[in-house]
Amino acid sequence: MKHFFTWIFLAFFAALSGPASAQQASWIQIEAQPSLREGTERARAYAGVFQNVNGFSIGSGWYAIALGPFTEAGAEAHRVQLRRENLIPRDSFVVDGAAFRQQFWPIGADTRNQAPAPDPVEATDQTTAVAPTVVAPPPPPPASDETPREARQAEAQLTRDARKLLQVALQWEGFYTSTIDGAFGRGTRGAMATYQASMGYEETGILTTKQRGELITAYNAILAGLGLAPVREQAAGIEINIPTALVEFEKYEPPFVHYRSKTDNGVRVLLISQLGDQATLFGLYDIMQTLAIVPTEGERNRRDNSFVLTGQDENIQSYTYAALKGGMVKGFTLIWPTGDEKRRGRVIDEMKASFKPFGDTALDETLGEPSPDQRIDLMAGLEIRKPTISRSGFYVDAGGRVLTTLEAVQNCTRISLDDAHDAKVSFANEALGIALLTPLESLSPSSHASFRTTVPRINAEVAISGYSYEGTLGAATMTFGKLADIRGLKGEAELRRLAITAQDGDAGGPVFDMTGSVLGMLLPKTQAGGQRLPDEVSFAISAEAMGAALAENGVTISASQPGGAVAPEDLTIIGTDMTVLVSCWN
Repeated sequence: MKHFFTWIFLAFFAALSGPASAQQASWIQIEAQPSLREGTERARAYAGVFQNVNGFSIGSGWYAIALGPFTEAGAEAHRVQLRRENLIPRDSFVVDGAAFRQQFWPIGADTRNQAPAPDPVEATDQTTAVAPTVVAPPPPPPASDETPREARQAEAQLTRDARKLLQVALQWEGFYTSTIDGAFGRGTRGAMATYQASMGYEETGILTTKQRGELITAYNAILAGLGLAPVREQAAGIEINIPTALVEFEKYEPPFVHYRSKTDNGVRVLLISQLGDQATLFGLYDIMQTLAIVPTEGERNRRDNSFVLTGQDENIQSYTYAALKGGMVKGFTLIWPTGDEKRRGRVIDEMKASFKPFGDTALDETLGEPSPDQRIDLMAGLEIRKPTISRSGFYVDAGGRVLTTLEAVQNCTRISLDDAHDAKVSFANEALGIALLTPLESLSPSSHASFRTTVPRINAEVAISGYSYEGTLGAATMTFGKLADIRGLKGEAELRRLAITAQDGDAGGPVFDMTGSVLGMLLPKTQAGGQRLPDEVSFAISAEAMGAALAENGVTISASQPGGAVAPEDLTIIGTDMTVLVSCWN
């Protein structure tokens, strides 16, 4: 009888039509599949049962199957009822459809703009005659398969592992938040009662055999189609369960074994294996955080003999575990698309539980063939995270504060100095195009700028110290030229015109005279109006203008003392010690 009433409601919602509702449409999302083929197959299967099945792309290679549209209240009521009848997965949830993109089911349909079906209401007296509406009464609560006494007797036969599994499943469903210990105390009983209430069962706090079966089935159902199976990687000395339906072996690039995505779902797996000691482990910990597969937002937890790295952004979530044992570092990384947290969490749990290093060997460093796609911005076949822009800067005091071009620090979520220290903008002067950075941790640079206090001579030799290639070479480069004029093209007293061939990455770097004094800071080649200077022409902000701006903001500069010219190699050392790579990250 209860199924009969369910079908009455289904027919009722499917048959209703009318003018567009002013209420926001809501949907019951019942599944998400990692490929269009699987999504279409599941949508077709559900369409054999329901009349309001829809399929939408939701990005990152995933495809959602949803029922609707309904009003928000109608969707929630419908979801509860269908869950009670076991007609939809228990992790189905109500969404507003904002993430829905192109519709793939029904073919050619666009139900996102369809008016939501109104909620069923009781018939009321009206002055205008209308057709009578039949509203089915609420279904009776399902009969229990066992009495509480019988349920407790059956529960007493469970092993400790079976009791722990029930707590894990309740935790996964969001009902249990305490320790997984197999002891059914007040917290577990309360979670069981809450679960029973959500399913429409009597709240006894003791799950019957049927209810336990439903809970565990729902817990395991999310792994269906992932093909979790053990892989024994002999060369790496690692055995682990991985989602073989989603990934396949790609290549060896020590210290990694790469498993690529079989479809466009974005799932990837890396196995980590290399000989080494604690320094190797800590070095891997640092290197992994420079890779694009480990987004900057996430937990970082390093211990003496292991580490865990998590990262997430709008596209991916990644989890990395590595441990040192017996002179070898071994571990794994899982990369998963954002928006599928439940399945990702279950897969990580399965991989952690099954991870088993074996043997006394690690990946041979010579294993695998060099890739024709080799690039310096790849590490073992993985893309290194790159900043939005990198420019030069230089230390202006013993406290490690850095002066740079304003171009380098605009609209950044993070600013780094030499890729090692984070910094913040203390002040910016738009008129001069300069910004002062203060490191978030105390720094003690070996050298800082001494500013020239006298007017330089036109046609005198000058040199720029800067990261010409935005950090690719790993150190500052010294470029030599001449001072073409002590004013700008329009007579600007704060500018110095240089006859020198500078690169974009040099902007923000110090301009030296041949005594080692700073006479200016190089400005970007592209001017405010969008014009780009000729290759052999550059401009610098004068030392006087920079000194005045710094003094106004409480920074005392060092003035240079008169002295003779230094050798070019000595000037290079001065510039290298003083110049900083400034990077903007987003």
